[in-house]
Amino acid sequence: MMVKLKGMTWSHPRGYDPMLACSKLWQEKTGVEISWEKRSLQDFETFPVEELAAQYDLIVIDHPHVGQITRENCLLPLDDAAHADEIAAIAAGTVGRSYPSYNWQGRQWAFPIDAATQVQAYRRDRLGAPIKDLAEFVALAAEGKAILPMRPPHSLMTFITLAAHLGTPCSIEGPDFIAKADGEAVLDWMARIVAGMDISCYEMDPIAVLDLMSQPGSPYVASPFIYGYVNYSFAGFRPARIAFADMPIIDGRAPHGSALGGTGIAVSARTQAPEEAKAFARWIAGGPVQSGIYADSNGQPGHADAWVSDAVNPPALDFYRNTRATLEGAYVRPRHDGYMAFQSEASEVISDGLRTATRHTVLIDKLNRRFAQSFEV
Repeated sequence: MMVKLKGMTWSHPRGYDPMLACSKLWQEKTGVEISWEKRSLQDFETFPVEELAAQYDLIVIDHPHVGQITRENCLLPLDDAAHADEIAAIAAGTVGRSYPSYNWQGRQWAFPIDAATQVQAYRRDRLGAPIKDLAEFVALAAEGKAILPMRPPHSLMTFITLAAHLGTPCSIEGPDFIAKADGEAVLDWMARIVAGMDISCYEMDPIAVLDLMSQPGSPYVASPFIYGYVNYSFAGFRPARIAFADMPIIDGRAPHGSALGGTGIAVSARTQAPEEAKAFARWIAGGPVQSGIYADSNGQPGHADAWVSDAVNPPALDFYRNTRATLEGAYVRPRHDGYMAFQSEASEVISDGLRTATRHTVLIDKLNRRFAQSFEV
């Protein structure tokens, strides 16, 4: 009897196309059929995993969900002793902290299939080279040439990136999210960056920004902190190609502190075919698939075999080599049960506060109060 599985991913060629291509090949190899559905990026970032696990066998998730899904018992741990060597190879191939970001309370809840963090995007045909120093971005924004995605949760992601980059990373344990003076310094930088930007940035996520930047007549030539999307570097994906580089730095620091993103593949605890689902998860997260069909099908691999590949890098304007240092130094967000609600609320606090010029001390008080409450779930 043929095994049929259902999967849920996110609605962008980077999230959807490689799942289709890999699943077709997997069916040819094993006879297991996997159909995929997709949700918008906003839904992907906020929709309860528990509800998805009731409907799907395989789910593409974001690592900050792991605390919540552990409490809900809606996913199966993937660290099976019978496949220790295969799993160890996946772990050894992690880029930055992608693999351990899905480990919680001693178990592995997903395997990374997509690696990303906030980096710099720029129009190489108009800017020539990436910008090294963040102060230069402030000047570029004042000229109306730089744009930053500020739609929640991306306002919080930039806050987290800057806090870690400045050497004052946000807490993952509480009670405060960040010391008041440190948080105000972060908001000072954010206010300087967005001061010269069009107010429409508050309604934009990274996809909207990159779609706008890739138009031939776009006024925007760069974005300082944006989750990398390798697709926009490919010839023909959009009218103009976008190059990516390490994040801009402050006062000569290393490009460290960027808020880690990316996705992992997880298996529902309610699946009727757990072994088949887990086998696919191990296969698609492995080096040969990641640097082969996954990368060739609009995917943005999470395995180092692809990031160093001489076949994968050139078509993408060396996307992987040019952003690797930022990803290796990325910051892993809090992952406790209660964080996801905080992420939504805190993002709104920052976006609304900067848009209305609310005093920074007031905003930090709100963030710290809500972060402490997030542990009271």
